Amino acid sequence: MEGYRPLALQEKYFSRYRDELRRANPAWSEEHLRIQASRSLAPPEVAPHVCGAAVDLTLVAEDGVEVEMGTPVNAGPEESGGRCYTHHPEISAGARANRRLLCDAMSGAGFVNYPTEWWHWSYGDRYWALITGAPTAIYGPAGG
Repeated sequence: MEGYRPLALQEKYFSRYRDELRRANPAWSEEHLRIQASRSLAPPEVAPHVCGAAVDLTLVAEDGVEVEMGTPVNAGPEESGGRCYTHHPEISAGARANRRLLCDAMSGAGFVNYPTEWWHWSYGDRYWALITGAPTAIYGPAGG
């Protein structure tokens, strides 16, 4: 679905989502808005997509039709009732099996999942280094 994302696009996505949350929750402080927005979109300064170390993907059947994963790719926690979380207990058995298949394939290839987004997988970024115990990330922000 998506891999490398230029920094300007990450900033746009993050700001747009933070602003949506602000409109829906006008009493939230700026700090709380940033924390809540960060549940679904990485802040631009730490985002793995801007270094080309992350990919958003789903599974498709032989005919190219997406299989049931419990939510569409990029469904936020608010709109999905939290079902965007990789191991959410309230998804169908079929979606759970499909997520397990995706997890097995991607983990087997060395990727790590960002658990608030079943579709988001990283290799070589700071989050990957943290989860795998690597001494450093392989990739940093790319230009542009």
